Amino acid sequence: MDVVPEPRYGEAVQEWTLPIDTGEVPENGTHFDVIVVGGGPGGSAAASYNAMNGCKVLLIEKGIWPRDKACGDAVGGKSLTHVEELGVKEMIEATPHFRVDSIVFGSANGSQIRVMLPEESYEKMQAGYALPRIQFDYMMFKRATELVLESGGSVIQGFAVTEVRHESEAGDARIIGVTGKFGGMRSEGPDYSFDAPLTVGAGGYNCPVATMVCEGVHGEPMRDDEHYCGAYREYWENVEGFSGTSGPIEIHFVEGVIPGYFWLFPVSEGVVNVGIGMVIAEQRKQKGIQRSIRKMQKFVTEDHPQFKRRFANARLVPGSGMGWQLPFGSPRKNAPSFQPRRSAMAGAMCIGDAASLVDPFSGEGIGNALMTAKMTSKYFDREAHSDGFPENLAVEYMTEIWDSLGGELTNSYHLQKLVKWKRLMNWFVKRSAKKKEIRDMMTEMIASKETQTVLWSPWFLAKTLLLP
Repeated sequence: MDVVPEPRYGEAVQEWTLPIDTGEVPENGTHFDVIVVGGGPGGSAAASYNAMNGCKVLLIEKGIWPRDKACGDAVGGKSLTHVEELGVKEMIEATPHFRVDSIVFGSANGSQIRVMLPEESYEKMQAGYALPRIQFDYMMFKRATELVLESGGSVIQGFAVTEVRHESEAGDARIIGVTGKFGGMRSEGPDYSFDAPLTVGAGGYNCPVATMVCEGVHGEPMRDDEHYCGAYREYWENVEGFSGTSGPIEIHFVEGVIPGYFWLFPVSEGVVNVGIGMVIAEQRKQKGIQRSIRKMQKFVTEDHPQFKRRFANARLVPGSGMGWQLPFGSPRKNAPSFQPRRSAMAGAMCIGDAASLVDPFSGEGIGNALMTAKMTSKYFDREAHSDGFPENLAVEYMTEIWDSLGGELTNSYHLQKLVKWKRLMNWFVKRSAKKKEIRDMMTEMIASKETQTVLWSPWFLAKTLLLP
């Protein structure tokens, strides 16, 4: 892979509220090496990595910058390696952000433990950041625009994909490109079609490329509400308990919200991302205000005895409330083909949320999106695959995804199930607060997802939980 060129931006990048100039619109019918549908962090990274491999890339984004994106706003350590490779890490550090040094976990009875992030990672500034997606996405997309244009490609905003085109020959289907229009799905403007040997689906939980791969071509379900989470976030100022530009983020399993959880993630000095998430299938079983995540959030911030005082003098940022959905990467029972679901075929690879790779416990998805974005550039070769990205490599791509991520996603799924048991969580958090061994183990688990398997070890349970 070519060495990434140095970004041309200055020491401080403060212009995330300004438009991004993406150059001229390519002519209808233009052929590219790679088409990327979706300009979020994953799509921007896929466009960047493939452009760095010498590909002529078309990066498509349906929104127009500046644009917001609902999210918990945490950018974990897994993401930072890619962010640094792409020349964006210094840009993040030059903008307002919050450095995460620990995670506070709270149980339904009010008990809390603070788990420190690995000290070495924090000192090397590789532990984690939190900053609004309107900033992070802006920097990722702007950097991708620079790399794509330098490699002879094109970037377009405000373009809605209306059709993912495919063809069949001797029963074998292959995606060959996309058709869409500017101004939204209902626009009366002209259609534009673009072709490429590879189309990357990076359009989030409702990605048109993923829909075509799963449902359109293979007749497999794309959506499973047992593995989809509904989430809602707001920005608040002056929430009690937060100060400065570094410290903990908080995740609480509180009465009235379980089986979901309530989070408090500072994103800059004085500003906190406040939200609730719950598996959609679980939410539909609830009654009263628990059937509405937004109403649950209002209850917690205004009436919950543990949290209402922290919001007594806080101010909700007007217009900041947004909802969205998270497709979890938890393993499916009796999956029709691949785990967690089919995410590639001849002519296409899907990444991140479009491949259903959000962590089922933390809700974090950016790290896996960036990892799979880079994988697309590993599997696609513009010369060898000029006649089309082959089916056998699509299978290898899907196999490597689960080989790489399946263990940690399965462990996170176990944790997600565990936290629904309020008495067990109350006991575990209370016990952890008294036993340094458990807190140290949880720190190690944050550093190494593989270490999470120890949580299910009888020896660990006996040593750290049952013995005095």
